[in-house]
Amino acid sequence: MLDSLRKSLSPVLGRLGRAAASTGLSPSAWTAIGLAASAAAAALFGLGAGLALAMAGVALLASGFFDIVDGQVARATNTQSRRGAFLDSVSDRVAEAAAFVGMAVGGVASPQLVVLAAVLSLIVSYTRARAESLGVGLAGVGVGERAERLAIIAVAAIIAGAAQAPHIMDYALALVCVLAGITIVQRAVRAHRGLDA
Repeated sequence: MLDSLRKSLSPVLGRLGRAAASTGLSPSAWTAIGLAASAAAAALFGLGAGLALAMAGVALLASGFFDIVDGQVARATNTQSRRGAFLDSVSDRVAEAAAFVGMAVGGVASPQLVVLAAVLSLIVSYTRARAESLGVGLAGVGVGERAERLAIIAVAAIIAGAAQAPHIMDYALALVCVLAGITIVQRAVRAHRGLDA
């Protein structure tokens, strides 16, 4: 869903990419900054509830922002490459895994929900990677892609931390599990049809 929004905001994102490119930082540098923000989010999640939880949500949103920036800088500077795409994809997986590890360590949500959300999220990513390796594109397919999942977790963390209501994280992760499960089915169906064609 957010992927469609990103396409509609293409002109704005293009200007963002050019502005970020003017700093002289490479796409890989922006990817590294995003990873640093993800690491900060994981560490803050690990500290538990309260202000740290709210700050973890902010850091997670920042990592998502930098994830957009690196791709836009690559387009603005015409430096898109398979190596960069691979690095970006791997960093996305590392960032997402780090967030779940932080939540597990900090005990900010039910351990069972954290594990289930992490596993389902990894399966969502795997279905796309495997399908695309077989020639079936799945970009934008599914109601619970990475951007949606992390946005839900980040916003919930900010609210839960600010309101001193950590139970909100359980609801957020339950929603992530449902959306990820639906996305797995959607992608499996699309891949099956594409492979039969």
